[in-house]
Amino acid sequence: MKTKPLARAGLTIGDIAERTGLAPSAIRFYEERGLVFPFRNAGGQRRYDRADIRRLSFVMISQGLGFSIEEIRAALATLPEGRTPTKRDWERISARFRRDLDQRIAQMNALRDKLDGCIGCGCLSLQNCKLYNPEDRANRKGKGPRYLLGDSPDTP
Repeated sequence: MKTKPLARAGLTIGDIAERTGLAPSAIRFYEERGLVFPFRNAGGQRRYDRADIRRLSFVMISQGLGFSIEEIRAALATLPEGRTPTKRDWERISARFRRDLDQRIAQMNALRDKLDGCIGCGCLSLQNCKLYNPEDRANRKGKGPRYLLGDSPDTP
């Protein structure tokens, strides 16, 4: 007697929506953008693996931190296909995002600490710009708020 292979059950879009807090339309949007890859059951209905809960949670958190859909998609594309990602797989992605987050945190700290003083914009409008930016030296380093972008008043 021949045995039939077991069908993948998967989770419905409603199950995923309930678990992640995302609207079904948002889940379909993420599917269209290549962030999750549901399969179809024998009846043609969309089904998700349990691992998609973590993928979608990662998407939500990453977007909240300012990462673009493309950046998130590129990171998720490094996850293995055909198996649930392991802790090590997620650590690899996390390390990649951590570097970017560390840079953003440093930039936000600099903004917080310098916003009420000179930010090296080259405006020469504040009385103390003569101290921080004599002869508009910040302008020689490039456009924008040079000191907040990482330049130092001491470097040429």
